[in-house]
Amino acid sequence: MPTIDFIFFDAGGGHRSAATALKAVIESQNRDWEIRLVNLQEVLDSLDIFRKVTGLRLEDVYNTLLAKGWTLGSEYMLPAMHGVIRVYHSAQVRVLTEHWRRTKPDLVVSLVPNFNRSMWQALRAANPLTPYVTVLTDMADYPPHFWMERQEQFFICGTERAVEQAVALGHSRDRIFHVSGMILRPAFYEHEEVDRDDVLRKAGFDPTKPVGLVLFGGQGSKVMLEIAERLSARQLILICGKNDKLALRLRAMKREAATQVVGFTSEVPHFMRIVDYFIGKPGPGSISEALRMRLPVIVERNAWTLPQERFNAAWVAEREVGVVLSNFRGIAEAVDRLLEPSNFATYRANAAAQDNRAAFEIPEI
Repeated sequence: MPTIDFIFFDAGGGHRSAATALKAVIESQNRDWEIRLVNLQEVLDSLDIFRKVTGLRLEDVYNTLLAKGWTLGSEYMLPAMHGVIRVYHSAQVRVLTEHWRRTKPDLVVSLVPNFNRSMWQALRAANPLTPYVTVLTDMADYPPHFWMERQEQFFICGTERAVEQAVALGHSRDRIFHVSGMILRPAFYEHEEVDRDDVLRKAGFDPTKPVGLVLFGGQGSKVMLEIAERLSARQLILICGKNDKLALRLRAMKREAATQVVGFTSEVPHFMRIVDYFIGKPGPGSISEALRMRLPVIVERNAWTLPQERFNAAWVAEREVGVVLSNFRGIAEAVDRLLEPSNFATYRANAAAQDNRAAFEIPEI
């Protein structure tokens, strides 16, 4: 039985989510493969210089920055982080080489950025014949040394932009595979019979009026407070993820319209089935989930936007699947514009046209 390693970490929720989604799809297809989920943070834990200095793992530092909105100037943090990675490059290669000599995978699939050079070199040292694949869980690369390196490997890309970047880096097209989007959990493809009006009434909403979903990933974001206040007259479901303090503050807020505040949940597909539009950060997973459920999106792009997610906002505007704001101070006007009947019909149709089947295309590749 071939053994396949899916490499992920928990800096942001998208990498683990993509790995587990892909594993679930493969297992549902009854393929004769052993899929192993490998947390890169745990393999390299002894080398985590960030934990030695701050007492926190690198992924915990990253998630704290997201939750508190401390992302201004994040494009300048990346070179510093890459500098630390370079300092520990030889040690990373040594640890990873020992890991793969011991575990002997038949295929390694990376679903993480920043460490692909170290992992590829370690795999070459452990077994030069084992193929190495990078599946981008972002819509595009943010070079240099983010997702793509100049090394003999395969790439799976969810947009034409990422394919073009791989070609520009010198990779041959027979090693680059283009799929129809980002990896989504199988739950986003399941048919669920929902009486939307009944569900909304039971939750205290007026089903004759639009309902928005506000979601900023698994860590939430304090900007949700501003959005909830500026949209006081709009019905909202706000999903806060693991940010319990944020959920408490939102529940205590006085708003004019019906509100539901949700903590960490695996039922995002359910909530997306009963709302009319999505508000959040331009993360590749959130945008793709919303579009899969035919929801137009409202996202923000500015100096606080993570550099690897800025292309996503441009993609939203180009595909006309939603509204891109320079900041959420204009959220009330943006919602009015999006819900104008002719605009909403266009956005909704364009969202429905994004036929993302990547989770089912990748196992074939």
